Amino acid sequence: MPLSLTRRALLLSSAALLAMQALPTSARAATSGRITIAADSEPAQLNPAIAASNGTFFIASKVIEPLAEAAYDGTGLRPLLATGWEGSEDGLSVTFHLRDGVRWHDGKPFTSADVAFSALQVWKPMQNIGRTLLANLTAVDTPDAKTAIFRFSKPTPLQLIEKALPVVSSVLPKHVYEGTDIARNPANSALIGTGPFVWGDYKPGQYYLLKRNPSYWQPDLPRAEELVFTVLPDRASAASALEAGDVQLAAFSAVPLVDLARIGAVPGLAVITKGYEALTYQLIVEINHRNEPLANLKVRQAIAHAIDKKFVRDTIFLGHATEATGPVPTNDPTFYTSDVTPHAFDIEKAKALLDEAGYPVGADGKRFALKLLPAPYFTETRQFGDYLRQALAAVGIEATIVAQDAPGHLKAVYTDHDFDLAVAPPVFRADPAISTTNLVRSGLPAGVNFSNQGGYSNAELDKLIDTALTTLDPAKRVELYHRFQQLVTQDLPLINVVDWTFTSVAATQLSGLATNPRWAVSNWAELALA
Repeated sequence: MPLSLTRRALLLSSAALLAMQALPTSARAATSGRITIAADSEPAQLNPAIAASNGTFFIASKVIEPLAEAAYDGTGLRPLLATGWEGSEDGLSVTFHLRDGVRWHDGKPFTSADVAFSALQVWKPMQNIGRTLLANLTAVDTPDAKTAIFRFSKPTPLQLIEKALPVVSSVLPKHVYEGTDIARNPANSALIGTGPFVWGDYKPGQYYLLKRNPSYWQPDLPRAEELVFTVLPDRASAASALEAGDVQLAAFSAVPLVDLARIGAVPGLAVITKGYEALTYQLIVEINHRNEPLANLKVRQAIAHAIDKKFVRDTIFLGHATEATGPVPTNDPTFYTSDVTPHAFDIEKAKALLDEAGYPVGADGKRFALKLLPAPYFTETRQFGDYLRQALAAVGIEATIVAQDAPGHLKAVYTDHDFDLAVAPPVFRADPAISTTNLVRSGLPAGVNFSNQGGYSNAELDKLIDTALTTLDPAKRVELYHRFQQLVTQDLPLINVVDWTFTSVAATQLSGLATNPRWAVSNWAELALA
């Protein structure tokens, strides 16, 4: 036991021990093949073909595979269920060549029919990202079992499709889902895929258990016999469980930032920053434009000026973040531009804008009241919610925080629209068309998570987004997305605060970590415990 393990750590690690004791005997056997991971949440939706989110991918990507995964090499992609692909010169088709010898976990063969079904029946009509990205997909031809040809009604850049493959293209078994209510199919919670791990068990509030797929298409993989995701919502518990040896891995900054220096010095543990390069998180303030006074641009500008981004970066994120200038993060080498409308921290300017907007300070010192919903997924989003309440109070706006669990928050914001302001952590995935534009594009139906559900509508912005989606010239796409950033920062459909990435803490006995820039949400086939 590490010398730095304190009595507090012993008490907190008991949560991990209780979860482990609840596992079946076979899973508790003392074998080097079992790896235990800290999981700080339980996704409401586990099917990544329906909900393309990192909370879902964290567990489901080990079971259900996409056509390709991100890579560190020059190509940027590693083939998985697809061995190769090419696009037509006119941008109206993309042909995928599929891997031979792959079987679903129930023994059925994987074929092009599964890809066509997933694309047309799930990704395009149901998925939060696929709804926009594949809006112009009209058909998927399957001339043979190992070829799938995507047909588009309008030109679609191959560059965009390639970047989206790791996120959008999780393939489902047609024979399991066809003819069913896809959103309610039991396989959404007891997953069936082609991946290196098969579904084992789930005990709410305790653990997810995945087991080695003995028939995986890639020989000699996976290297681990079992993955156990132990549910530890309290991040202090995750840190203590690592020190006690109850878990071997905590990803997505499950260990509080304030503890990183200390825990990185514990023998047998290491802090790892690789494996998140393609997962830049954006801390944003979502705005319900249906509600006065938020429909007033000057009020939105005032709120932006009331936020001290430097304070947020240094105090909440302890320097592990970058001040945002707009909807594309500063670390993006392709699409980012600094030529945007800035909103520097300025309390007096914020007050003046609110006065101009017709919301003077009342006798009670308040201008108006708002309902504020911080996303519950991360400590930082909750802390920023507390900070934002104070920042708004400084300019005369009373904000009442409504704290909910993840399912309650998602329903309130994205289905019921029961909020004024919400704190969200969307992800930038290498191209604005891959989820980022969804945050401001109008017309998406209620219930689509991580999309524009604030009622904002801007015809010029919508047209720009649609044009960029069908522009083949890479240079012109860059120009369009520069204009996209300018429009968003001018009209403030939402407010970008900081961009940040994550850390992992792992036992030094682990190998095969951080092998790609989306490693935390990839299949972990190479992960092993010495």
